[in-house]
Amino acid sequence: MPHRRPRSHCPCIAAPLLALTLAGLPATALAGDCPAPGQWQRDGEVIDTATLMTDLAERRVVLLGEQHERLAHHRWQLHTLAGLHAREPQMAIGLEMLPRKAQPALDAWVAGELDEAAFLAESDWLGAWGYDPDAYLPILHFARMQRIPLRALNVTPALRQRIAEEGWEAIPLQERHAITPPIPASEGYREVLAEVYANHPSAEDPEAGLERFIDAQLVWDRAMAQGLAEATEEAALVVGLMGQGHVSYGHGVPHQLADLGIDAAGLLAWQRNDDCTPPAGMADALFTLGDEAAFEPPEPQRLGILVAADENGVRVVGVGEESLAEALGLAEGDLIVEAGGRALNRPGELTDLVRRQTPGTLLPLTVTRNGSTEELLARFPLRDGVR
Repeated sequence: MPHRRPRSHCPCIAAPLLALTLAGLPATALAGDCPAPGQWQRDGEVIDTATLMTDLAERRVVLLGEQHERLAHHRWQLHTLAGLHAREPQMAIGLEMLPRKAQPALDAWVAGELDEAAFLAESDWLGAWGYDPDAYLPILHFARMQRIPLRALNVTPALRQRIAEEGWEAIPLQERHAITPPIPASEGYREVLAEVYANHPSAEDPEAGLERFIDAQLVWDRAMAQGLAEATEEAALVVGLMGQGHVSYGHGVPHQLADLGIDAAGLLAWQRNDDCTPPAGMADALFTLGDEAAFEPPEPQRLGILVAADENGVRVVGVGEESLAEALGLAEGDLIVEAGGRALNRPGELTDLVRRQTPGTLLPLTVTRNGSTEELLARFPLRDGVR
């Protein structure tokens, strides 16, 4: 066991296929001048980085929320990890991106036994997560160079999907990965989740579907919280990387961690707006981003569908209005079995393949519907200025 400083204790999420957002949440004016890019703020006041990092290094768990496709968020996470590690070398990093079964691959990566290609294959990155690994590799290399343990926090997409469709109680005990039951969502969290769910209507009973969606989100949060709590048994400081919806306002993972006796600090990157008004109570500390638009890659291609795992391919569970998928004729319940001549086994494989298409290209899709098979040809539109 590593040496641990005395710390104060506070007594005290296939599953969701939808991303949590912060749009439309109340804001409060920031005291004093507008913070400059690169500055931190806490409790409405600018705080210098050294003081904040020193304070945070005294916590047991720190959470860094992200928007998965924004490179600026991953750069901010890397810089924050370096600052925290400089003050607490006995650190571990927890990852929402991978399920527990990927732990051997993470251990081998940190030990220097795998190159990038082998790690991505052995961890099943595309199947489990699907977001571009290039955005995360600088963080993974930092962990390996410093020999910082990496911990897989998630459950498999298949289990998350089962929870969303069947409910937590329907999952046999031996298939729950020893995850303890989550505590109920706060009223504020329920409101956020209800808004997200309402924007993605489904054919099932709305009330029952919402409850299953909330239950699945809570299990997702609980799984990550429990993984972080277990990691504190070996590390003095554990830093969790996850989507900002799991961190914001203390609703998700912080709420479940509090039930496990851990008072976590939630940090977010904040895009400065014209009147300097970050949402009140959004995080324990906010890092101010400048205009990073010129340094972000182009928006990835999208079909505009929600998908779930299926033993025979990728199941369409929702189609966005005015999307490429709608124009193509894809419908809820369709099974996409091949894309570009490649058999599909997991949603992440389709997501990665679509994301890598260039404007104006064609992607053949093999779809089964009501027992028949048909070929569809998705044409990705040209972007403004692209010829």
